[in-house]
Amino acid sequence: MRAPVIAVDGPAGSGKSSVCRAVAARLGLRYLDTGAMYRAMTWAMLDAGIDVDDADAVARHAESVHIISGTDPAEPTIHVAETDVSGPIRGDDVTGAVSAVSAVPSVRERLVAIQRAEVAAAHAAGDGIVVEGRDITTVVLPDADVRVFITADPAVRAARRAAQDEGLGKDGVDVQQTQTDLLARDAKDSSREASPLVLAPDAVVVDTTGLTLDESIDRVCALVDALPE
Repeated sequence: MRAPVIAVDGPAGSGKSSVCRAVAARLGLRYLDTGAMYRAMTWAMLDAGIDVDDADAVARHAESVHIISGTDPAEPTIHVAETDVSGPIRGDDVTGAVSAVSAVPSVRERLVAIQRAEVAAAHAAGDGIVVEGRDITTVVLPDADVRVFITADPAVRAARRAAQDEGLGKDGVDVQQTQTDLLARDAKDSSREASPLVLAPDAVVVDTTGLTLDESIDRVCALVDALPE
């Protein structure tokens, strides 16, 4: 069979980014973090002084934002035009605004087109790809060879996200507040009209709550190994 397309959805802190990057690296596939693309778009809005709660203003400005995603799982990159935004997009200001920007239908339409183009480019080069996000199995790549929904208990997700924030040098990280913020983000992502975060009927659920990272990676790789030749 051709190089596989693996679509992965799931909420923040579920471990999907770590799993997806590692799966891509192990199997020699490309890797695309669509969440970083939405964060990059959000950074561009804030940098331009756009009110992220003004959907019309966001839609207008989005037309001129040029986002470039690197697909090397060992060193994924994200740029807005010539600016490397891999660090800034993880800041609290972007985290607090990304749900509003992500909910704008024209933003999603534009980024979905870019995401599908990245998959087409991988195919053209004879490469497979792992694509992660919140609407990959349902909207972006509903016909992917493997469709996975990665999740975890909210308390575990909060602990993981808090540890990640501390690793990024953030001060005063509170796990309980992190969990509250994650649940609020879940509610926004799951209830928006445009491409909400939902479990696709045919997606395989991988609950990482009690799994090590290696065990989680093995679960996803096993799904790829089971594909017909």
